[in-house]
Amino acid sequence: MKKIGVLLSGCGVYDGSEIQEAVSVLIALDELGVEAVCMAPAMQHHHVMDHIKGEEMGEKRDVLVESARIARGAISPVADVVAGDLDGLVMPGGFGAAKNLCTWAFDGPEANVHPEVAELIRELVVTGKPVAALCIAPVVVAKALQETDVRVKMTLGTTQGESPYDVASFHEGLKATGVTPVECPLGDIVVDEENRIVTSPCYMMDASPARILEGVRKACAKLLELS
Repeated sequence: MKKIGVLLSGCGVYDGSEIQEAVSVLIALDELGVEAVCMAPAMQHHHVMDHIKGEEMGEKRDVLVESARIARGAISPVADVVAGDLDGLVMPGGFGAAKNLCTWAFDGPEANVHPEVAELIRELVVTGKPVAALCIAPVVVAKALQETDVRVKMTLGTTQGESPYDVASFHEGLKATGVTPVECPLGDIVVDEENRIVTSPCYMMDASPARILEGVRKACAKLLELS
């Protein structure tokens, strides 16, 4: 049975992994008959958000411990996972990808990536193993690969659909890291065949859970095809 990593960044859209995207990934991988290997960095959240009020709570929480809520406890620290353990990797979105896995939420294209996360992404791409990045997660991949010779095409959505975010500005940010941004509607995917990288907008666009699952299923199926 193939093993596909699922890289989480906490639990909850505003400070961790987007839960509906993460659960959609686990459903899609299960439907494809592969084993999901959940992981997260052992680190503190940048901050903890009240998901009702949209305000910081002043608490300290651990990203790995919070991610374990989604994984039902079956999770490993990223530091304990190497590319050789996996046949591919999926990264759900959520603000945690841009706050915990990297600092894009605060520094934009000048962001830093968590070193263990960057190392795993680079190992996978260099060894020809596929990576799927959903929602905002492509910025993590962009920064992890910026100092390499790998040049990829990815998406964060489209300016032709409804979005709570400035997709055009996000795509300009990707350009600044050397990525070629591609417009992509909700529910669809962009595939960089040469580098085996799959991206899908998910909640970068206005969406429903059913539309999220639609795009995630496509991304995971293509990931498996490329693995």
